[in-house]
Amino acid sequence: NSFSCTRPDGCHYLQSKDGPVHGDFFNQSSFATYAIGRRRGVIKVRQDAPLEMLGPLGCGIQTGAGAVFNIFKMKPSQSLVVYGAGSLGLSAVMAAKIAGAGKIIAVDLHPSRLQLAAELGADEVISADEGSANDKIRKILPDGVDFALDTTAVASVMLDGIDILAPRGTFGFVTAPSNGKDLPIPMRSLMKGCKIAGISEGNSNPEVFIPQLIDFYMQGKFPFDRLIKFYPFDEIEQTFHDSESGAAIKPVLRFDQ
Repeated sequence: NSFSCTRPDGCHYLQSKDGPVHGDFFNQSSFATYAIGRRRGVIKVRQDAPLEMLGPLGCGIQTGAGAVFNIFKMKPSQSLVVYGAGSLGLSAVMAAKIAGAGKIIAVDLHPSRLQLAAELGADEVISADEGSANDKIRKILPDGVDFALDTTAVASVMLDGIDILAPRGTFGFVTAPSNGKDLPIPMRSLMKGCKIAGISEGNSNPEVFIPQLIDFYMQGKFPFDRLIKFYPFDEIEQTFHDSESGAAIKPVLRFDQ
């Protein structure tokens, strides 16, 4: 019910003279100075955790890392390609490094994001606007990759992710194509024993997984702080612009204290 903008029972927290206020978007609402948190959505963290940075762990960062740890269950020496080096894809890169991946490949359009992917653990980075990414991946891994993760929701890229799989590989995706159309699955590609996995929040138990990610961060193994850029709330328009342009990977708005 994350997108219903209501409580689990269908009721609304707020009423106006014109009717109920849909003020519970994503179970918290957006750009609010105060929010009502349900007990099941509140995670206890260690006392020395940097609270100002933990918000993004609840969505994209948890999803990317969870794809690697919980869905792929990645083992040392296995390979991963991530299509899209945003907060979700870069979190998968960091998680794969922790898991001891044999080869980590990141594909993106933005040179700055590819540079960061390399700094966070990617062994190879590929620009998506310089020819076929899959042709370049096959030069690195002729038999394909064990795991492919799409974070772009671009149909052609998702098909690339399925096509590049090695035998018994797994393709994971976090959202459907943005045009709303179904994806024509190339069944022949799946005849190698491959799987397709839809991923929601990394299929994690947040009460356990988020504290684990924080521990990795505090140990210096999961530097997700490098994805975050803070903005004062009066720069909200700039925040949206930087998010759209790729200048900011995980922008976080802060209200005046």
